[in-house]
Amino acid sequence: MIVSEFVMWVAATLGIITLIAILAERFGVEIAIGIYAALTVIANIIAVKVIAVGEIPYFGMIIGPAGVIVYATTFLVTDILGEIYGKEYGKKAVITGLAANIVAIISILIALKWTPAPFVSQEFLKSFERVLGLAPRIVIASIIAYAISQTHDVYAFHFWKQKTNGRFLWFRNNASTMVSQLIDTVIFITIAFYGVFEPNVILSMIAGQYILKLIIAAIDTPFMYIAVQAWKTIGKDVRVEV
Repeated sequence: MIVSEFVMWVAATLGIITLIAILAERFGVEIAIGIYAALTVIANIIAVKVIAVGEIPYFGMIIGPAGVIVYATTFLVTDILGEIYGKEYGKKAVITGLAANIVAIISILIALKWTPAPFVSQEFLKSFERVLGLAPRIVIASIIAYAISQTHDVYAFHFWKQKTNGRFLWFRNNASTMVSQLIDTVIFITIAFYGVFEPNVILSMIAGQYILKLIIAAIDTPFMYIAVQAWKTIGKDVRVEV
């Protein structure tokens, strides 16, 4: 995967999520909260695949989990929820996402332990376990990083909204997201891989993933404006909590 292809997939994903957010403005905020929870679960499942984005000057080959785009998009969703519906809805989304991940983890563990039908091949079972097998340390790292970074994003967005008196949407969107994603990346990789890889490898992994998330955060700003403008056009009956 080259950088231009990565940007294309980011834009496509953000576009789909923004469209869903606009539908939520028309048919109910529960749609946005539901898709947020789904994104967090999907990100953890597809993260098992490692992608190569391409060479970036001074950083070399940038790699990351396949779920990086999906997960980074969740920060756009909480920012849209916070801007249009208020902080409490952002908090509800984070809690819903956490609950969805716990249910998903328990369900996957049950499926892995369940006695398979006698006609299921060992090759299929090994593939199933290889993809969905959950290392406890990875799960713990993911949950801790998620809870801290997503909560920070909700509160940081509203902190900057108050400080700017509701102006400079682009600033609070990026300020909250970029810092939250740094927190998420550092916590997750440190807990998941400390003692497994050398410190320089861990720092390289943190830098690489954070660069990808910065790219996504920068690209999502226009989509934030599209969602807010759509609300002003078709969703004026939605109550906003400042």
